[in-house]
Amino acid sequence: MAATRSSERWHRTMPLHRLDVPAPRVLPFAIGTFDTIGPLSRAAYPHRHTFYEIAYVTRGSGTHVIDLCRWPLRPPHLCVVTPGQTHHWNQREQVHGCVVLFDDAFLLAHPGDRELLRRLGEHPSLPLSPPDADRVEGLLAGMRGEYAEKRRGTLTVLQAYLHILLVHADRLTPDPHTGAEPAGDEENGCGQRSAAVAGQFVRLLEQPGAAGARTVGGCAAELGVSVGYLTAAVRAATGRTPGRLIRHAQVLEAKRLLAGTAMTVRRVAHEVGFEDAAYFCRFFRRETGASPGQFRREARESPVASKSTTVR
Repeated sequence: MAATRSSERWHRTMPLHRLDVPAPRVLPFAIGTFDTIGPLSRAAYPHRHTFYEIAYVTRGSGTHVIDLCRWPLRPPHLCVVTPGQTHHWNQREQVHGCVVLFDDAFLLAHPGDRELLRRLGEHPSLPLSPPDADRVEGLLAGMRGEYAEKRRGTLTVLQAYLHILLVHADRLTPDPHTGAEPAGDEENGCGQRSAAVAGQFVRLLEQPGAAGARTVGGCAAELGVSVGYLTAAVRAATGRTPGRLIRHAQVLEAKRLLAGTAMTVRRVAHEVGFEDAAYFCRFFRRETGASPGQFRREARESPVASKSTTVR
Protein backbone atom coordinates (compact mmCIF):
# COMPACT_ATOMS: atom_id res chain seq x y z
CA MET A 1 0.00 0.00 0.00
CA ALA A 2 1.02 3.62 -0.43
CA ALA A 3 -0.20 6.56 1.63
CA THR A 4 0.52 10.07 2.74
CA ARG A 5 2.30 9.89 6.09
CA SER A 6 3.09 12.37 8.83
CA SER A 7 4.66 12.26 12.28
CA GLU A 8 2.09 14.76 13.61
CA ARG A 9 -0.82 13.40 15.60
CA TRP A 10 -3.30 15.65 13.80
CA HIS A 11 -2.93 15.91 10.03
CA ARG A 12 -3.84 18.95 7.97
CA THR A 13 -5.77 16.62 5.67
CA MET A 14 -7.12 13.11 6.10
CA PRO A 15 -4.51 10.63 4.75
CA LEU A 16 -5.97 8.43 1.99
CA HIS A 17 -4.41 5.00 1.47
CA ARG A 18 -4.65 3.43 -1.98
CA LEU A 19 -4.24 -0.21 -2.88
CA ASP A 20 -0.76 -0.89 -4.28
CA VAL A 21 -0.36 -4.58 -5.04
CA PRO A 22 2.97 -6.20 -5.98
CA ALA A 23 4.02 -6.90 -9.55
CA PRO A 24 2.68 -8.13 -11.92
CA ARG A 25 -0.22 -6.01 -10.61
CA VAL A 26 -2.80 -8.26 -12.19
CA LEU A 27 -5.29 -8.55 -9.35
CA PRO A 28 -6.92 -5.67 -7.41
CA PHE A 29 -6.31 -7.88 -4.37
CA ALA A 30 -3.65 -8.65 -1.78
CA ILE A 31 -3.44 -10.94 1.23
CA GLY A 32 -0.72 -11.43 3.83
CA THR A 33 0.21 -10.91 7.46
CA PHE A 34 0.37 -7.50 9.10
CA ASP A 35 4.16 -7.76 8.70
CA THR A 36 4.21 -8.69 5.01
CA ILE A 37 1.54 -6.17 4.04
CA GLY A 38 3.67 -3.48 5.67
CA PRO A 39 3.70 -0.93 8.51
CA LEU A 40 0.71 0.99 7.14
CA SER A 41 -1.46 -2.02 7.98
CA ARG A 42 -0.98 -1.03 11.64
CA ALA A 43 -1.20 2.74 11.13
CA ALA A 44 -1.74 4.52 14.44
CA TYR A 45 -3.11 7.75 12.95
CA PRO A 46 -6.63 8.34 11.56
CA HIS A 47 -6.77 7.60 7.82
CA ARG A 48 -9.09 6.09 5.25
CA HIS A 49 -8.91 3.77 2.25
CA THR A 50 -10.10 3.67 -1.33
CA PHE A 51 -10.41 -0.12 -0.87
CA TYR A 52 -11.87 -2.72 1.49
CA GLU A 53 -9.85 -4.25 4.31
CA ILE A 54 -10.62 -7.40 6.29
CA ALA A 55 -8.28 -8.06 9.19
CA TYR A 56 -8.27 -11.35 11.06
CA VAL A 57 -6.64 -10.53 14.40
CA THR A 58 -5.03 -13.49 16.15
CA ARG A 59 -2.94 -11.68 18.75
CA GLY A 60 -2.57 -8.22 20.21
CA SER A 61 -4.20 -5.86 22.68
CA GLY A 62 -5.52 -2.34 22.60
CA THR A 63 -8.31 -0.97 20.44
CA HIS A 64 -9.28 -0.58 16.79
CA VAL A 65 -10.89 2.82 16.21
CA ILE A 66 -13.35 2.88 13.28
CA ASP A 67 -15.34 6.03 12.55
CA LEU A 68 -14.76 7.35 16.08
CA CYS A 69 -15.89 4.14 17.81
CA ARG A 70 -13.39 2.18 19.88
CA TRP A 71 -13.55 -1.61 19.43
CA PRO A 72 -11.50 -3.53 22.03
CA LEU A 73 -9.11 -6.10 20.56
CA ARG A 74 -10.21 -9.49 21.82
CA PRO A 75 -8.61 -12.05 19.48
CA PRO A 76 -9.58 -13.99 17.57
CA HIS A 77 -11.88 -11.70 15.66
CA LEU A 78 -12.54 -10.15 12.25
CA CYS A 79 -12.31 -6.42 11.58
CA VAL A 80 -13.98 -4.98 8.47
CA VAL A 81 -13.20 -1.52 7.09
CA THR A 82 -15.00 -0.21 3.99
CA PRO A 83 -13.88 2.57 1.60
CA GLY A 84 -14.32 6.01 3.11
CA GLN A 85 -14.39 4.91 6.76
CA THR A 86 -11.68 6.35 8.99
CA HIS A 87 -9.74 4.02 11.24
CA HIS A 88 -6.52 3.53 13.18
CA TRP A 89 -5.02 1.11 15.70
CA ASN A 90 -4.26 1.95 19.34
CA GLN A 91 -1.98 -0.94 20.28
CA ARG A 92 -0.78 -1.92 23.73
CA GLU A 93 0.59 -5.17 22.31
CA GLN A 94 1.33 -5.23 18.58
CA VAL A 95 -1.46 -6.62 16.42
CA HIS A 96 -0.81 -9.86 14.52
CA GLY A 97 -2.89 -11.84 12.07
CA CYS A 98 -3.96 -11.85 8.42
CA VAL A 99 -5.00 -8.89 6.25
CA VAL A 100 -7.09 -9.07 3.05
CA LEU A 101 -7.22 -6.02 0.77
CA PHE A 102 -9.29 -5.61 -2.39
CA ASP A 103 -11.13 -2.94 -4.32
CA ASP A 104 -14.59 -2.73 -5.82
CA ALA A 105 -13.48 -4.22 -9.16
CA PHE A 106 -12.68 -7.48 -7.38
CA LEU A 107 -16.39 -7.91 -6.53
CA LEU A 108 -17.64 -8.10 -10.12
CA ALA A 109 -18.16 -11.88 -9.98
CA HIS A 110 -20.40 -11.57 -6.88
CA PRO A 111 -22.08 -8.12 -6.95
CA GLY A 112 -24.13 -9.03 -3.87
CA ASP A 113 -20.91 -9.04 -1.87
CA ARG A 114 -21.05 -5.23 -1.86
CA GLU A 115 -24.20 -5.42 0.26
CA LEU A 116 -22.57 -7.98 2.56
CA LEU A 117 -19.60 -5.66 3.03
CA ARG A 118 -21.87 -2.70 3.71
CA ARG A 119 -23.64 -4.66 6.44
CA LEU A 120 -20.33 -5.90 7.86
CA GLY A 121 -19.13 -2.30 7.93
CA GLU A 122 -21.93 -1.64 10.42
CA HIS A 123 -20.54 -4.44 12.65
CA PRO A 124 -16.82 -3.93 12.05
CA SER A 125 -15.51 -6.09 14.89
CA LEU A 126 -16.73 -9.69 15.03
CA PRO A 127 -15.46 -11.93 17.85
CA LEU A 128 -15.14 -15.55 16.77
CA SER A 129 -15.92 -18.73 18.66
CA PRO A 130 -13.33 -21.53 18.31
CA PRO A 131 -15.31 -23.30 15.52
CA ASP A 132 -15.82 -20.00 13.67
CA ALA A 133 -12.13 -19.14 14.05
CA ASP A 134 -11.15 -22.53 12.63
CA ARG A 135 -13.39 -21.98 9.62
CA VAL A 136 -12.02 -18.48 8.99
CA GLU A 137 -8.44 -19.68 9.32
CA GLY A 138 -9.12 -22.45 6.81
CA LEU A 139 -10.58 -20.02 4.29
CA LEU A 140 -7.73 -17.56 4.72
CA ALA A 141 -5.15 -20.33 4.39
CA GLY A 142 -6.77 -21.38 1.12
CA MET A 143 -6.74 -17.79 -0.13
CA ARG A 144 -3.09 -17.29 0.80
CA GLY A 145 -2.08 -20.51 -0.95
CA GLU A 146 -4.02 -19.64 -4.09
CA TYR A 147 -2.66 -16.09 -4.11
CA ALA A 148 0.92 -17.29 -3.74
CA GLU A 149 0.67 -19.91 -6.51
CA LYS A 150 -1.21 -17.71 -9.02
CA ARG A 151 -2.22 -20.66 -11.18
CA ARG A 152 -4.77 -20.64 -13.99
CA GLY A 153 -8.16 -19.51 -12.71
CA THR A 154 -6.70 -17.87 -9.58
CA LEU A 155 -8.97 -14.84 -9.89
CA THR A 156 -12.21 -16.82 -9.81
CA VAL A 157 -10.97 -19.07 -7.00
CA LEU A 158 -10.02 -16.07 -4.85
CA GLN A 159 -13.38 -14.42 -5.56
CA ALA A 160 -15.14 -17.62 -4.49
CA TYR A 161 -13.09 -17.85 -1.27
CA LEU A 162 -13.87 -14.20 -0.48
CA HIS A 163 -17.57 -14.73 -1.12
CA ILE A 164 -17.68 -17.68 1.28
CA LEU A 165 -15.76 -15.69 3.91
CA LEU A 166 -18.19 -12.76 3.65
CA VAL A 167 -21.26 -14.99 3.85
CA HIS A 168 -19.85 -16.73 6.91
CA ALA A 169 -18.99 -13.38 8.56
CA ASP A 170 -22.45 -12.00 7.77
CA ARG A 171 -24.04 -14.96 9.58
CA LEU A 172 -22.35 -13.71 12.77
CA THR A 173 -24.24 -10.40 12.62
CA PRO A 174 -27.91 -9.71 13.42
CA ASP A 175 -30.35 -10.48 10.61
CA PRO A 176 -30.75 -7.33 8.48
CA HIS A 177 -34.12 -5.56 8.50
CA THR A 178 -35.74 -5.71 5.07
CA GLY A 179 -38.10 -2.88 4.25
CA ALA A 180 -41.10 -3.23 1.95
CA GLU A 181 -40.78 -2.25 -1.67
CA PRO A 182 -42.64 0.83 -2.91
CA ALA A 183 -46.29 0.07 -3.67
CA GLY A 184 -46.72 -1.73 -6.97
CA ASP A 185 -43.02 -2.45 -7.53
CA GLU A 186 -43.22 -6.17 -6.97
CA GLU A 187 -46.19 -6.51 -9.29
CA ASN A 188 -44.61 -4.60 -12.17
CA GLY A 189 -41.22 -6.30 -11.87
CA CYS A 190 -39.30 -3.23 -10.70
CA GLY A 191 -38.49 -4.42 -7.19
CA GLN A 192 -34.98 -5.56 -8.04
CA ARG A 193 -34.27 -2.35 -9.92
CA SER A 194 -35.38 -0.12 -7.05
CA ALA A 195 -33.26 -2.11 -4.60
CA ALA A 196 -30.28 -1.79 -6.96
CA VAL A 197 -30.80 1.97 -7.27
CA ALA A 198 -30.95 2.32 -3.48
CA GLY A 199 -27.73 0.34 -3.16
CA GLN A 200 -26.01 2.49 -5.77
CA PHE A 201 -27.13 5.63 -3.94
CA VAL A 202 -25.69 4.37 -0.64
CA ARG A 203 -22.39 3.53 -2.36
CA LEU A 204 -22.22 7.05 -3.81
CA LEU A 205 -22.35 8.46 -0.28
CA GLU A 206 -19.72 6.02 0.98
CA GLN A 207 -17.05 7.16 -1.48
CA PRO A 208 -14.17 8.98 0.27
CA GLY A 209 -14.87 12.70 0.48
CA ALA A 210 -18.19 12.43 -1.37
CA ALA A 211 -20.45 13.98 1.28
CA GLY A 212 -19.89 17.58 0.23
CA ALA A 213 -20.57 17.00 -3.45
CA ARG A 214 -23.92 15.20 -3.23
CA THR A 215 -27.47 16.49 -3.62
CA VAL A 216 -30.64 14.43 -4.08
CA GLY A 217 -31.16 15.84 -7.55
CA GLY A 218 -27.52 15.30 -8.51
CA CYS A 219 -27.56 11.70 -7.30
CA ALA A 220 -30.80 10.99 -9.14
CA ALA A 221 -29.34 12.38 -12.37
CA GLU A 222 -26.13 10.38 -11.90
CA LEU A 223 -28.14 7.18 -11.39
CA GLY A 224 -30.45 7.93 -14.32
CA VAL A 225 -33.72 8.07 -12.35
CA SER A 226 -36.16 10.75 -11.24
CA VAL A 227 -35.98 12.31 -7.79
CA GLY A 228 -39.35 10.74 -6.96
CA TYR A 229 -38.19 7.25 -7.95
CA LEU A 230 -34.95 7.63 -5.99
CA THR A 231 -36.87 8.80 -2.92
CA ALA A 232 -39.27 5.84 -3.06
CA ALA A 233 -36.50 3.29 -3.64
CA VAL A 234 -34.25 4.60 -0.86
CA ARG A 235 -37.11 4.94 1.62
CA ALA A 236 -38.19 1.34 0.93
CA ALA A 237 -34.66 -0.02 1.35
CA THR A 238 -33.53 2.05 4.35
CA GLY A 239 -36.63 3.59 5.94
CA ARG A 240 -35.09 7.06 5.42
CA THR A 241 -35.18 9.68 2.69
CA PRO A 242 -32.19 10.40 0.42
CA GLY A 243 -31.95 13.86 1.95
CA ARG A 244 -31.70 12.42 5.44
CA LEU A 245 -28.97 10.01 4.36
CA ILE A 246 -27.01 12.85 2.73
CA ARG A 247 -27.23 14.87 5.94
CA HIS A 248 -26.07 11.83 7.91
CA ALA A 249 -23.12 11.46 5.52
CA GLN A 250 -22.25 15.14 5.95
CA VAL A 251 -22.30 14.88 9.74
CA LEU A 252 -20.19 11.71 9.71
CA GLU A 253 -17.63 13.26 7.35
CA ALA A 254 -17.49 16.41 9.47
CA LYS A 255 -16.88 14.33 12.59
CA ARG A 256 -14.09 12.41 10.81
CA LEU A 257 -12.36 15.63 9.75
CA LEU A 258 -12.82 17.42 13.07
CA ALA A 259 -11.49 14.47 15.07
CA GLY A 260 -8.77 13.28 12.70
CA THR A 261 -7.32 16.43 11.09
CA ALA A 262 -6.22 19.95 11.97
CA MET A 263 -8.52 21.54 9.37
CA THR A 264 -10.19 24.77 10.44
CA VAL A 265 -13.93 24.67 11.01
CA ARG A 266 -14.35 26.82 7.91
CA ARG A 267 -12.37 24.29 5.83
CA VAL A 268 -14.37 21.38 7.27
CA ALA A 269 -17.59 23.23 6.41
CA HIS A 270 -16.41 23.62 2.81
CA GLU A 271 -15.36 19.97 2.57
CA VAL A 272 -18.84 18.76 3.52
CA GLY A 273 -20.70 21.14 1.20
CA PHE A 274 -21.29 24.35 3.20
CA GLU A 275 -20.03 27.68 1.85
CA ASP A 276 -21.25 29.49 4.98
CA ALA A 277 -19.32 28.30 8.04
CA ALA A 278 -21.85 29.86 10.41
CA TYR A 279 -24.67 27.92 8.78
CA PHE A 280 -22.58 24.75 9.00
CA CYS A 281 -22.09 25.34 12.74
CA ARG A 282 -25.84 25.66 13.24
CA PHE A 283 -26.44 22.54 11.14
CA PHE A 284 -23.84 20.56 13.07
CA ARG A 285 -25.21 21.63 16.46
CA ARG A 286 -28.76 20.76 15.39
CA GLU A 287 -27.68 17.29 14.23
CA THR A 288 -25.28 16.43 17.08
CA GLY A 289 -26.13 18.66 20.03
CA ALA A 290 -22.62 20.15 20.07
CA SER A 291 -20.74 22.85 18.18
CA PRO A 292 -17.89 21.76 15.87
CA GLY A 293 -15.34 23.21 18.29
CA GLN A 294 -16.87 21.46 21.28
CA PHE A 295 -17.01 18.16 19.39
CA ARG A 296 -13.33 18.50 18.39
CA ARG A 297 -12.20 19.22 21.96
CA GLU A 298 -14.17 16.30 23.38
CA ALA A 299 -13.02 13.95 20.61
CA ARG A 300 -9.37 14.73 21.28
CA GLU A 301 -9.73 14.43 25.04
CA SER A 302 -11.65 11.14 24.75
CA PRO A 303 -11.53 10.22 21.05
CA VAL A 304 -14.10 7.46 20.89
CA ALA A 305 -16.83 5.56 22.64
CA SER A 306 -16.27 1.91 23.44
CA LYS A 307 -18.27 -0.69 21.56
CA SER A 308 -18.63 -4.40 22.12
CA THR A 309 -20.21 -7.27 20.24
CA THR A 310 -21.27 -10.80 21.02
CA VAL A 311 -20.69 -14.01 19.13
CA ARG A 312 -23.82 -15.21 17.39
